[in-house]
Amino acid sequence: MPTETETLKTDTDASVQSAPAPPKPWIPFGRRWANYLFFLPAVGLAVVFFGTIALVCGLWDKDGRQQHNVARMWGRAMLRLALSPVTVEHAERLPEQQTAVYACNHLSYFDTPALYAKLPFQFRIIAKAPLWKVPFVGWYLNRSGQVSIDQTSVRSGVVSLGRGAKTLEAGMPLVIFPEGGRAFNGEMQPMMAGAAWMAIKAQVPLVPLTLVGTYELLPIHVYALRPRPLKLIVGEPIATEGMTTRDADALTARLFAAIHETYIRATGNGEHD
Repeated sequence: MPTETETLKTDTDASVQSAPAPPKPWIPFGRRWANYLFFLPAVGLAVVFFGTIALVCGLWDKDGRQQHNVARMWGRAMLRLALSPVTVEHAERLPEQQTAVYACNHLSYFDTPALYAKLPFQFRIIAKAPLWKVPFVGWYLNRSGQVSIDQTSVRSGVVSLGRGAKTLEAGMPLVIFPEGGRAFNGEMQPMMAGAAWMAIKAQVPLVPLTLVGTYELLPIHVYALRPRPLKLIVGEPIATEGMTTRDADALTARLFAAIHETYIRATGNGEHD
């Protein structure tokens, strides 16, 4: 049986092989320069503008609600700038009063704005510790009580996940990208077991979230948008009552299957345009 530290990572699907990165999409010259001259500066201004407001709110906002509302406004602004509305499917599976771990596939920088814009409750995110060093972004993460994950060692990772479990036990939902980083080729990568571990530790549901379209909107290492409608599909919550942390690998495999199958159904055949 695996130990708690051994459940931090798991190869969730042996059939998912690392594929070479696809060629970067061709973007017309005019659209590319419109992105460079308008979108990228606008994104920078939005980060500074909303980040400053959130920092000011943090002076008195002890429970983080006002700072979270600012982050929601930032997410909506980003989607408007991108001309990419998000439709939520099965929103009834998002009860506002239930604490849970919400685990999502990670395709693009636009995943986080989409989640902030569309999840109808206050939550905390699990993010990599280096992000705490980024101006405005890191300041917001620190002041608003987000949870950092230190991946420098297994021991540090376990301590970080323990902080996440305590956040859940205090009644605050968590949002996490179990793949640990953006998909470099648009295909799901193996998931780490941290999301399942925290859900089991706190005995709260694990809810699969599937984003569709954000990879095509802005793939990794591409800095020009291809606007399009986006989808956020909410899966059936997976109960964890009675499980132990030794079940984290099996639960992670179940989570991976739920998100992967939903994504394939939503895209037809999994191919990207």
